[in-house]
Amino acid sequence: MADAILHQLQGFPREILRLGIWLAILSLVFMPLERLFPLHRQPIARRQFGADVLYYYLAGIVPAMLMAVPLSLLAWTGHALVPWRVLHAVQTAPFWVRAIGALLATEVGYYWGHRWAHEVPLLWRFHAVHHAPTQIDFLVSTHAHPVDTAFSHMCSLAPIYILGLAAPAAESGSAWIVAINVVVQSGWGYFLHSNLRVRLGPLEWLIASPAFHHWHHTLTPADKNYAAILPWLDRLFGTWYLPARQWPPSYGVDQPMPETMSGQLIEPFLPPRPQPAT
Repeated sequence: MADAILHQLQGFPREILRLGIWLAILSLVFMPLERLFPLHRQPIARRQFGADVLYYYLAGIVPAMLMAVPLSLLAWTGHALVPWRVLHAVQTAPFWVRAIGALLATEVGYYWGHRWAHEVPLLWRFHAVHHAPTQIDFLVSTHAHPVDTAFSHMCSLAPIYILGLAAPAAESGSAWIVAINVVVQSGWGYFLHSNLRVRLGPLEWLIASPAFHHWHHTLTPADKNYAAILPWLDRLFGTWYLPARQWPPSYGVDQPMPETMSGQLIEPFLPPRPQPAT
């Protein structure tokens, strides 16, 4: 355990550099697009933009540290409880079969983790930080409490570790399967949060669009559209909402939320505030 922590600390400067490079690439892609095809006219340096840059780095560093031990335990549990014939069949399947299976498994895991984050009061206290912004652009994708991000990633990755589609220890294609899923989900997440007036037409029943996710961030109805990439999961479980040719009028949460980043990070750990009398 101590060696693993030491290894992570030694790689910290390299991780900061990697995240900085990716942030530059994301900015070069999305900032011009959001200026050319904006959904809402708003400045690049919008409200809380600086805090979102810091949230971006937190999301790239802290959740991985929180998940290291639980994911190892999940992989061990899978090997202990799942029949060995099932694990053998999964692990010897062609790479493309494992990759597609992992994508479907992570999507189902993410859907339910995301839904629980809205329906379980304790989880919502952390997830509400992600819904706090009243202006949306690509960087809001990582405006999230590290505990919430870690929980979301855990729910996404748990199925593939339990089923043996991937494992913490490097083995036949395992690291690539995890990397592909993380890149696809996180990359699509930036697109979904972007301030782009983009609709995908008939494909929107199959692939999530910015409109699909923007309706998730509106005040009403926020408890819809939980999927990250595959909106037909919301259709399957009765949580799909996507009006034709309409966009949300506003974003945010209908509860008190600190303006500062430090306040938002501390808020979920404090006793619930009393609701104002109506």
